[in-house]
Amino acid sequence: MKTIGLLGGMSWESTLDYYRAINEGIKDKLGGLHSAQIAMYSVDFAAIEKLQHAGDWQGTAKILITAATNIQAAGADFLLICTNTMHKVAPEIEAAIDIPVLHIADATAEILVDQGIQTVGLLGTAFTMEQDFYKGRLSDHYGLKVLVPKQQDRDIIHKVIYHELCLGKIASDSKAEYLRIIGSLADQGAQAVILGCTEIGMLVKQADTDTQLVDTTMIHAEQAVKYAIM
Repeated sequence: MKTIGLLGGMSWESTLDYYRAINEGIKDKLGGLHSAQIAMYSVDFAAIEKLQHAGDWQGTAKILITAATNIQAAGADFLLICTNTMHKVAPEIEAAIDIPVLHIADATAEILVDQGIQTVGLLGTAFTMEQDFYKGRLSDHYGLKVLVPKQQDRDIIHKVIYHELCLGKIASDSKAEYLRIIGSLADQGAQAVILGCTEIGMLVKQADTDTQLVDTTMIHAEQAVKYAIM
């Protein structure tokens, strides 16, 4: 079994889901008392969040590169960046280490392409929804048409992520807003909606809507399990 590197803490709430899903996946595949071999570095998200909103992405890259090199030194065979937004600096992290990075957008897109889905909605932080590092990878590498909510709804999504979900707060009114926005994307032609922030799966579940939801956290974790035992 390969050792899985987890670069977490963004937020620690969703990193818990990664840890649980990966260990459950290894147990399901191998049975008995098997669990995942994991080398994890969990950063202080307050420092990352401040740099994000200041637009200092090189500052965030510096922190994450230090963490990634420590994970590699701990014996990880490959790395997962346990957040969608910080894949903005994935190229810098990849250039700084010698182990492969399993990109969350690739893992997600491969599932969508396998299902024959061509048009998807995307929820996430404002950075993920508005900048090209994520949307562009989906469209340029996989031919997917990506729909994002209107500005007012993007603001709602972003605020709920940082002021509620990253703090472990689950609010029914926020859930209702997210479901309204998901429905709007479906009305615009989205065949599925990507939960493109690792915390969103804490708020909305597939049972809450008829629109297909694509939980990036679970997909990323499943890919890690496959890669660890292949």
